[in-house]
Amino acid sequence: MPFDHLLSPVRFLLDSCPAMSASTLRTLRMYEAWWEHEGQHISYAVDRAGTPHVRMFDRFGKRVDEILYITDYWRMLKEGYKAGIVWRVFEENSLLPFFLMDYVTCFYDIGVSCPYTVSISTAVPLDKYGDDEVCKRYLVPMLRRNDEVWQGATWMTEIRGGSDLGANVDTSAVQAADGHWFLTGDKYFCSNAGAEVAVVAARIDDKPGVRGLGLFLVPRVRENGELNFHLRRLKDKIATRSVPTGEIEMRNSEAYLLGAPEHGIYLILEVLNLSRVANAMGSIGLAQRAFSEALRFAQGRVAFGKPLIEQPLMRRQFEERHAEICRSFALAWEAAITLNSVHRETPPYSNRFHMTRLLIHLAKYWTAEVCVQTAKWAMEVNGGIGTLAEYPVERWLREAMIADIWEGPPHRQILDGLEVMERKSAHLMLFEHLMPFVEPEQMQEVTARMERWLLMPQDEKEANAQTEFNILAQFTADALLGRMRAEVQEQGLVARRVTER
Repeated sequence: MPFDHLLSPVRFLLDSCPAMSASTLRTLRMYEAWWEHEGQHISYAVDRAGTPHVRMFDRFGKRVDEILYITDYWRMLKEGYKAGIVWRVFEENSLLPFFLMDYVTCFYDIGVSCPYTVSISTAVPLDKYGDDEVCKRYLVPMLRRNDEVWQGATWMTEIRGGSDLGANVDTSAVQAADGHWFLTGDKYFCSNAGAEVAVVAARIDDKPGVRGLGLFLVPRVRENGELNFHLRRLKDKIATRSVPTGEIEMRNSEAYLLGAPEHGIYLILEVLNLSRVANAMGSIGLAQRAFSEALRFAQGRVAFGKPLIEQPLMRRQFEERHAEICRSFALAWEAAITLNSVHRETPPYSNRFHMTRLLIHLAKYWTAEVCVQTAKWAMEVNGGIGTLAEYPVERWLREAMIADIWEGPPHRQILDGLEVMERKSAHLMLFEHLMPFVEPEQMQEVTARMERWLLMPQDEKEANAQTEFNILAQFTADALLGRMRAEVQEQGLVARRVTER
């Protein structure tokens, strides 16, 4: 069948990224096989079991804040770490192995992807900005290849929300006379709450807004062996139950400043760049899973004398969803590739870095919406069966709604994208990047439209932002899909030539 390659995440990646190395492909196939034979069954059990609970004290009255999951959860979680979803980034000096493995993970369980994402979003800035002693103590355990691997976390959001960090971060950072830093404050949405180490946004001084923020590394355990922060409670969520999300209390918690104090907000944005690209890749992985569930049902369900997939209206819907997944993947993958080329930069950043920021906002915004709509459509294809918790389809819609909000909801991506267009002219750099793959007339039309938008009065400009961002995202995705198909075709021709020789 023409859609059957969407039943396998690795098959889809191979068709879309034909130049991946043999070792990467081998790793992805082994990882997919583990999920097919074992992991997805554990994942279903974890989703059914719901939110885990916390053992606050051990039997002797010592505070331990231990998160209690079913035993198989840890086996499922550690499989990705052992396969290299974090350590391969450092071994290969590339983010791309992470993004590819993350895609496969999200096809099966986007919740498990979250610990991997926040771990890589901890390890990368730690490697980049931590001193040798701090890296030796905290990065090395994160790169282990066995069950003793440490996890990371990224904790920015407080009770008033996460979009406006400059106004909503009250956690304070105080430097002692001996140079050590200590943090006091509460974080409200803390994914991977049981991590051994986290990167945390805190206010260094009384400067207003984002200029007073710094990025800190906060270990779970103090140097004296006591807990360095406390887990108040875990959140009971509609989905992504395979990642523990909780509330963290820091009271004079030991911390290590990463980078220069005046660069704190830039480092925070670097962390968000990583997690937003992971979210974009994961959203398409989840959309592919929802599509595959719809396809299996449509192939097997017979109505009015023939399978649903053979009925013209239904088949047209599958064709349109297939095209949208391919288009959206092209956008997400380009965000991954360009981020990989600039993520080692430090402030002040290059023009390419600012272009990458815009591309990331477009990808996160567009792919999350495609994911939600694909999961909703998959439920419709399955009809009443799709609404029942005893079958997997309703789960993917629940998961998709969280992916839409993670790392900033749609309006945040739109407004942040608008900001980098206004301040850095990132859209002009993006158009230059896309120019080889777009007809000149199309490029002129879109360029003129964006310029008209940016010249509007501020309130009118923001009111029209979603319409214009939609147009820019689809234009970018279409251009990148055209390039990706040309590259896939060229790779196929080269492969055939080699075979013929």
